[in-house]
Amino acid sequence: MGNKGKTMKTIGILLAGSGVFDGSEIREAALALMAIDKILDGTSYDVVMMAPAKEQYHVINHFTGDIDDRPRDVLSESARIARGLIRPLNELDATDIDALIIPGGFGVAKNLCQFAFDGVKGSVDPIVADYLKEAHRLKRPIGAICIAPVLVAMSLKLNNLRVTVGDDKEVMKALESIGVQSEVKTVTEICLDEENKIVSTPAYMYGDAKLHKIYEGIEKLVEVVVRSIP
Repeated sequence: MGNKGKTMKTIGILLAGSGVFDGSEIREAALALMAIDKILDGTSYDVVMMAPAKEQYHVINHFTGDIDDRPRDVLSESARIARGLIRPLNELDATDIDALIIPGGFGVAKNLCQFAFDGVKGSVDPIVADYLKEAHRLKRPIGAICIAPVLVAMSLKLNNLRVTVGDDKEVMKALESIGVQSEVKTVTEICLDEENKIVSTPAYMYGDAKLHKIYEGIEKLVEVVVRSIP
């Protein structure tokens, strides 16, 4: 996506599968890609989509809501969103990107970390955690959408982190228990932690939000992330 050149910006997109209940939220991922395409149109840029190569926690039938016993792989499922253009996270280094954006979806809390089962004290996939830590150490801007700020908080373990998860009091309380400041924001707003170069927006933390309102928040997030690239 985009043309390569000396001043090319490279934006990483970290996915967790395909589908809101067991992977990445497809609409949030697509809207993030659209915002990147709109904001960087006319410039030289590239998008690197990535996911860990591992079996996902479980598979949810998105029509019935039932659990499907047939296993699926996070990388191959994420490739559905990426139209096949995706790379295994373990083959990448944070030096390869200028910024990182993480869409939400329950897969973030099930496949990339164990927040869905063990809360903020749960484990994080070690490859994911190491990648996020390195991106933060390198001062790469990170955009976290929907529930993704929880993954960022659990990976980085910063006591000065500021994020938004909308007005979800349960998640806010969990984050605050590990020293993370949670700011209530509407679906069209963002939370900017300038010190840590982390931007977040609620998106489908408001489950009944209008799609164009979700895009408004995601577009603001992408714009700040891109602007924060040195």
